[in-house]
Amino acid sequence: MRVDDIYLAGVGTYLPPVVTTEHAVQESWYDRADREASGMESVMVAGETPAPEMAARAAEVALRRSGHGPDDFGALLHSDSYHQGPDGWSAPHYVLRRTLNRPITALEVRQGCLGMIASLEMAAHRLIADRGRDAVLLTAGDNFSTPLVDRWRASRMFLLADGGAAAVVSRRGGFARVLAFGTVSNPGMEELHRGGEVLFPPGITIGRSLNFEERSDYWRRQWAEGVAPPMGHFGECVAEAAEKTLEEAGISMEKVTRVCHTGFARGSLEAMFLDPLEIDEDRGLWDFVRRIGHAGAADPFIGLEHLWTSGQVVTGDHVLLIGSAPGMEAGCTVVEIVAPYEPGNHEPENDEPGNHEPENHESENHEPENHEPGNHDSRTDDHGPRSHAPQNEKHEPGNREPENGGR
Repeated sequence: MRVDDIYLAGVGTYLPPVVTTEHAVQESWYDRADREASGMESVMVAGETPAPEMAARAAEVALRRSGHGPDDFGALLHSDSYHQGPDGWSAPHYVLRRTLNRPITALEVRQGCLGMIASLEMAAHRLIADRGRDAVLLTAGDNFSTPLVDRWRASRMFLLADGGAAAVVSRRGGFARVLAFGTVSNPGMEELHRGGEVLFPPGITIGRSLNFEERSDYWRRQWAEGVAPPMGHFGECVAEAAEKTLEEAGISMEKVTRVCHTGFARGSLEAMFLDPLEIDEDRGLWDFVRRIGHAGAADPFIGLEHLWTSGQVVTGDHVLLIGSAPGMEAGCTVVEIVAPYEPGNHEPENDEPGNHEPENHESENHEPENHEPGNHDSRTDDHGPRSHAPQNEKHEPGNREPENGGR
């Protein structure tokens, strides 16, 4: 779908400190063979900082950059891929209270790692249909530092990262013009993420951990017994979604300067995104995502902020944001950069590019300092990451929960 007069007016992130994969190997949380195969260097770990709080901190940055006031907004759309807080409670309204604090609707978009891209499309539809308000706030946040998630062994395709992102979608203008959206799904592959697990009771309610490897093992056993798993290649969904969206945007893949993709490990990233798009890792974000991990729905916007604030994309450049969701579904949007990043424009004091690379403390006995929300709420650059030994990680040998899957 092509759109006109829809912009990204602001973007912001909350990037927690990182833990290096070498440190994880030394602590026996991560297998050395998996580390070498993945190519991952580190992953963001937020400790006890709540996911909605990270989303709110990211939103504060995006709002400052947007030039919009609270009364300009008609809705808040909050994305997540894991539990946000108490059952029966609204994370979107927590973020709304912490940011705009206006009596507007606040919705949760549960579209897995495609959540923010899906929210951007929903926001555009709303702005086109309702001319009464000029902006919609998008947020995302996840924290996987819980006893029922082993971020180091949940999947060989990625390392689960904590973090938040936000964007202001506007009719008035902004730093990027939104050109088109597109999605392609293959519902026949839905069972792959279920892996034989029963639908009721939900796994989390009976203490099952989030473990994608266990579900893959289920299908390997089924195959060995002569039962074929759901067939399909997710890369085909990626290629089709990108081709359709680029055509509607009126440009070719050759005109795309950079691609903001999901933060997968190297092999999975190549097979599911880079190869289907026929691009190399330099046009993607491999060197960046290998240092922060896979932060759920926030990934494409974390990448976009990184490219824009570091000057890697400039006025006239086209950027493809693309992500994935269980189901399986691929979705993307094409944006054109129409304004350069200006450090002094609506930024907090002393908030220069590169001052907010995720922190890194190598000492295994060192607890992270200044880890309160808001101390890591801006951008990254190409300098080396800083890390810490994870706070409240439960993944030492013998302390992991049973790996029974469930999401």
